[in-house]
Amino acid sequence: MKKLLAGCAVSALVPAAVLAQSTGAVDFENVIVVTGSSGAKSVAGVQIPQTARTKGVLTQDFIQHTTPGQSINDTINMLPGVSFQANDPFGSAGGTLAIRGFDSTRINQTFDGIPLNDTGSYEIYSNQQLDPELIEQVNVNLGTTDVDSPTAGASGSTVNYRSRNPTDDFHVRLQGSAGNYEFMRIFGMVDTGVFTPWGTKAWIAASRATNDAPYGHRGQISKKQFNAKVYQPIGTNGDFVSIAGHYNQNINNFFGSLPLRVDQTASPLSSTVRPVTSLSSGRQPLTKDERNYTIPICNVAVARAGQVDSPNTCGTSFDERYNPSRTGNVRINSRFTLKEGLVLTVDPSYQYTLANGGGTVTANEGLRDIDPSSAVVNLQPGYFGGVPYAGRDLNGDGDTRDTVTMAAPSNTQTHRYGVIASLRYDLSPDHTVRVAYTLDYGRHRQTGEVAPVASNGASVYKFTTADPLLGSNGSTLQKRDRLSKAILNQASAEYTGHFFQDLTITAGIRAPFMQRKLDQRCFTSSITGFVECFGDNPSAGAIAAATAANPYTVSAAGVPSGWAIPQKRTLKYNKVLPSAGFIYRFTPAIAVHGNYSKGLQVPGTDNLYNSFYYPLGTSPAKPKPETSDNFDLGVRYTSSKIQAELSAWYTRFNNRLSQSYDPTVDRSVYTNLGRVDRYGIDGSISYSPIREISVYAFGSYLKSKIKDNVQAGSAATTTCAGVERGSATTTQLSNCFFTEGKRESLQPVYTIGGRVQANLDPVTFGVDVKRTGRRYVNDQNLPYFLCTGSASASGLVCSGTGAVQYMTYGAFIKGYTLVNLDARISLEPLVHNDRTWLQFNVTNLFDKLFVGGSTTKSVTSVATTPFFQIGTPRGISGTLNVGF
Repeated sequence: MKKLLAGCAVSALVPAAVLAQSTGAVDFENVIVVTGSSGAKSVAGVQIPQTARTKGVLTQDFIQHTTPGQSINDTINMLPGVSFQANDPFGSAGGTLAIRGFDSTRINQTFDGIPLNDTGSYEIYSNQQLDPELIEQVNVNLGTTDVDSPTAGASGSTVNYRSRNPTDDFHVRLQGSAGNYEFMRIFGMVDTGVFTPWGTKAWIAASRATNDAPYGHRGQISKKQFNAKVYQPIGTNGDFVSIAGHYNQNINNFFGSLPLRVDQTASPLSSTVRPVTSLSSGRQPLTKDERNYTIPICNVAVARAGQVDSPNTCGTSFDERYNPSRTGNVRINSRFTLKEGLVLTVDPSYQYTLANGGGTVTANEGLRDIDPSSAVVNLQPGYFGGVPYAGRDLNGDGDTRDTVTMAAPSNTQTHRYGVIASLRYDLSPDHTVRVAYTLDYGRHRQTGEVAPVASNGASVYKFTTADPLLGSNGSTLQKRDRLSKAILNQASAEYTGHFFQDLTITAGIRAPFMQRKLDQRCFTSSITGFVECFGDNPSAGAIAAATAANPYTVSAAGVPSGWAIPQKRTLKYNKVLPSAGFIYRFTPAIAVHGNYSKGLQVPGTDNLYNSFYYPLGTSPAKPKPETSDNFDLGVRYTSSKIQAELSAWYTRFNNRLSQSYDPTVDRSVYTNLGRVDRYGIDGSISYSPIREISVYAFGSYLKSKIKDNVQAGSAATTTCAGVERGSATTTQLSNCFFTEGKRESLQPVYTIGGRVQANLDPVTFGVDVKRTGRRYVNDQNLPYFLCTGSASASGLVCSGTGAVQYMTYGAFIKGYTLVNLDARISLEPLVHNDRTWLQFNVTNLFDKLFVGGSTTKSVTSVATTPFFQIGTPRGISGTLNVGF
């Protein structure tokens, strides 16, 4: 432990060695966190560390009571400021995460220090996290990143979890779980204990989990995971080298993602009933009976020679789509004391990802005339206007007259290399500095190969890269074809000092240099990212013909038209991000803290590739990065029986990006909201008066305010600033989003919850409850409206003969309350060890019907229908754990 200022006050807090992400950050926090020699490390598995930043920590004491196999991102839903909607009761189907209103693309998540966010979109995939049995603890920075955080995408919070180290003694653990929805899981682990004279020790673990999809009666969920870790201590001063590996495989079906609408008929002008289904024609359920919809088993119609066959609908629902992923990493953590007061840490890593989101398309056996306005016919195979044209027989009937349903997922393959290295130097017992370097290099290949479907409508291949369909010219038919390299080089420095025995000051600076090397191999035909692809081996003649037939021009007003040619661009984003904080201890138990940090989110790949439609060198060709200024101020009380904190916070965004994803066309639409202010209060208290009883409560309130209206239409002369919707002209109603003074969409206004746990040997019983408040469905805080005629750019004006505007969903998603139960019975009296027990878990005890999460991060328009999950139903499981 780093020498602390002599005589400084102490608090009953967690050891600092587990509070941060990289080994260097862990080492440095030893001089920030004041750790007492007495007092509890946690109260009921909840820790409030004494850092300048507002943090929440959950240890294995808390994690172990959750459903075995559940994602760690669901577990942190019991921290203030965190909101998570799980897609299923058992953790293998992912979910939607937000912290203080930062969605998952703005949160930096790390695993033993390595970044887990997608290199392209910055997305977090909750179903790909480490098995919870292997997590020592998870800590959450509620509103800021660490100084050496390997990210240019997190403008706000961080989630850091660390795998447990091997034990000194030999141990074996075998765990089996079963539950409703045919849930079955087995987990096994072996600790070798120390097996060399040098103190080497290791563990190896594996798990397998399966269950039926809760909704749709079609999908299945399957997950495998393998992990191993070798730990080698060096000397007696805490130096070590750790090498670990991780592999995770998910083969899931989508399920329960339905249009967010509740209108009962196809339109006000139709009596056709709108069903509860995951098709685009569906809606959300209004009752628990309705949520048990069924996607019927189907068979693809037999092709007919010489006739025009229509595409099959079999296999086109979301519930029939595969959502496979294979992820793995190798990571090294190391610490070396070079001399007294000088410590080097080095954390290199490699990661691999292969994944897709499923999907189907109606393919055409004919060719596409890429110059329809000309008298000259120019027929080509390729993927044009969202349709693959093969120029060949696709269904085996011997003709080329048909349109055929094919699999067309968006495949992503990533190779990622990284290193975080830092050097800490103690200037004196009271003053320490650290310098660090971070490299995060990701090679991100995104394709959209077309492949056949089986007789039941499912894709023949989980990954269509295995045997893609070729057009008549021998080129691969695919809906996208791009190669990206995300290269982050980052320098950082940090200082901490102790003054007057009770004051700790921290200051840091982070300078990320982000480079995006982008290679778009298709033509770009719109500002929303639609592309026209000739395949992986187009002829020079085809490219020339397409360029001539669809000439790319830019009007005097800067509006492009035509097809932008395939091209490469390199975009650079550099920013200096300062941070500073303090801790002041009034007594050993009471302290105040404050922190400031600046955050940055460089635009993701989808947004950057959309900008290819604008000429290089123009302002729209380089989307602006989002920046944030984050402020924290709080007070803590910590003792052996109580850990409590109350904090107020404020975040100011510039160039706040709103991203709305449409799964039916696999496209994201981005809106720059400009200046957004967000602020709130977080609080928690954990109290254990006696060992047998512990009580934990937490709550948060969030308020955000968008500063200005946003232009929706292309009429650049429309004045939107300062205009109230009630006094707007028709032109303004048609071309403005009325966001001024409104809350950001899809974030809960408040959360409140708690847990009570009774430890009555040999039984431990717990109940936790959480209330999640309302979420506004768009940034205008208005209901969703559609139009039977033509809707304006804003969606607020409906035109056309006999056209009717009608509401499809209210202005907000209602709040909901979930209750979970857990009970553990120790079998120690029977087997004479404390590693064998029975555990029972019930989630969503009252089987509450609610609207869950979504891949859509935010919505600005009222004229849209995003897809949202039906909230996860009641889950019941029992687990037998045997260990020795």
